[in-house]
Amino acid sequence: MARRYSGKKGKAGSKKPTEDSPKPWLTYTKEEVEQLITKLAKSGNSTAKIGSALRDSYGIPDVKKHTGKTVLKIMKENKLSPKLPEDLTNLIKRQLAILKHLESNKQDKPASRGLTLTESKIRRLSKYYKRKGVLPKDWQYNKENIKISI
Repeated sequence: MARRYSGKKGKAGSKKPTEDSPKPWLTYTKEEVEQLITKLAKSGNSTAKIGSALRDSYGIPDVKKHTGKTVLKIMKENKLSPKLPEDLTNLIKRQLAILKHLESNKQDKPASRGLTLTESKIRRLSKYYKRKGVLPKDWQYNKENIKISI
């Protein structure tokens, strides 16, 4: 499948192994993994950073296979989940960076196109999250309000 705006083919990548057997080097129990996640979440890390830290520092390759729950679900149970979903937050941060760039480089047409594409991705993603019930139905995307909250 082709990428949406680049005109290139889809990206290739490695896939996770299909086997569900427990890893022999894994010495952490489910409760210990959940405690690690809450500790990392309280220090202000996102779900992606928590997953990377668990994989790289603690040797836990897949939290969902080990605990039966995702990192976000464990964070929600402990009331540590972020207000906005992580992918939407990353898109908004990207848009703010492009806006800051365009303040000093007004004639940068490729950047203004990137801003348009990023804004449309934010709009589509927010519609999806409203439909799924992750965001409230009356949530509105507004550049001025978002700058304050992020």
